[in-house]
This record gives sequence, C-alpha cells and structure tokens, in this order.
Amino acid sequence: MGLDEVRADWTRLGAVEPLWAVCVDPAKRGGGWDDDEFLASGSAEIDAALRHLDELGLRPGRERALDFGCGAGRLSNALAARFERVVGVDIAEPMLAEARRLDRSGGRIDFRLNDRPDLAAFGDDSFDLVYTDLVLQHLPPELAEGYLREFARVLRPGGAMVVGVPDRERPTFKGLAFRFAPWPLIRVAQRRLLGYPAPMRMHPLPRARLAAVLAKSGARVADSVEYWGGDHWLHLRHYVRMPSAEDA
Repeated sequence: MGLDEVRADWTRLGAVEPLWAVCVDPAKRGGGWDDDEFLASGSAEIDAALRHLDELGLRPGRERALDFGCGAGRLSNALAARFERVVGVDIAEPMLAEARRLDRSGGRIDFRLNDRPDLAAFGDDSFDLVYTDLVLQHLPPELAEGYLREFARVLRPGGAMVVGVPDRERPTFKGLAFRFAPWPLIRVAQRRLLGYPAPMRMHPLPRARLAAVLAKSGARVADSVEYWGGDHWLHLRHYVRMPSAEDA
C-alpha cells in the first residue's frame, strides 16, 4: 500500500460522504452530519487539547498552525479561532473542496493539496503548532513515521505538536480481527458488508515507537492521554514539545 492507494480511497470517501468519513458515526451515515454540529465537535476537541497543553506548561505561539490531514476542515476552523493563520493539508481534492465550503474563518485558512510523502512545501521552523488527529493510522507505518519527522522539522523551537493515533488494537473480537485478518479480507468486508464508499485501512502506532521517532528529531512527548477507541482500538492523544534554546 502506498500513497496512490490512500489518495484513491480518500478521494472516493471525500466525494461520496466527506463529513461521515472524517467523523465515523453509524448514526450519521447518508449525510447525517449537520454542518454546525460537525464544526462544533472540532471546536470542542481543540479547546480541550489546547487546555491540556496549557496544563502541561506548553504554550506555543499563536501565529501559525498546521492541520495535517485536515479533511473537511473540522479542526482547521477551530484552530483559526485561536491562531492568526492556519494551513490545512489533505491528500484528497474532494475533501479540500468540502473544507473550503465550510470555511468560517474569513480567509485565515489556507487549504492545500499535499500528496507527497513529505511536507516539502514548508520550510523548517514554519509552525507554532502541528495538529493531526485520526489521520496517521490510515497510512503505511513507514509513511506515518516519515510525516512525524516532517512535523518535527516544520515545528518552531518552543512549539507544540498534538498527535492522535491508535496505540494498539483492543483484545476484543473486532480488535483482533483488525490485527490478524489479511487486509484484502478487511477491505472486502468494509465495502460489501459495511457499505463503506471506500475502505479505511488502519495501522496502530505504539507510543514507544512514536516517541522514539520524534526523539531523533529533538522533540519530546510530554504526555499521552487515552481519549477514544470504541471496541476496536485504544487511541492515545500525544502532546509533544519542541525544545527551545531556553530549555538547554
């Protein structure tokens, strides 16, 4: 599996059911998400995340934030209420089209297509905050780890990163099915049994591995908090600091 397959699947999801694909809720299939409700869920998430960063003593600047895997802009809009500028990047053009439709920022969000295995469009030390939630698990692990290194590269000294990703499968029938069933079988089940417009591949990223990758780029995980997962996955939200010269 490479970026071409990821792009194809999420282009299909974005074209058919963008809001549900971002926030998978069985009750919201078939256009069940109300726009305002969808955006309000993003605002609640960002409020809680920034509050926890503050509790940890991590107070990044409020000039520029990156929303990686922005989808339909749920979190980008929330970030734009708290940062001067936000860049939202996604691999799927239909998702970006939906994000632009839902843009409530008054022009302070720049939505961009990024279908590269890196963030070469952005220079070093470009952002005060890098935020990504429920995105990296849809990528092959080697690509996800490459993006982690890129997040650290574009993060300014003293900046912060918030990464939400499944840590491991839960020891349940559904969790073990994801762990041991071959991907072609899961793909068929998602399409034919569950009726997904396109399959959503899942890969956990254990905390120890995430912390090790970031440490090589100078970033430090300050805290990891369980926040969601149902009966499939244990999800953690990692709060990461890029040390500044004052920390030396």
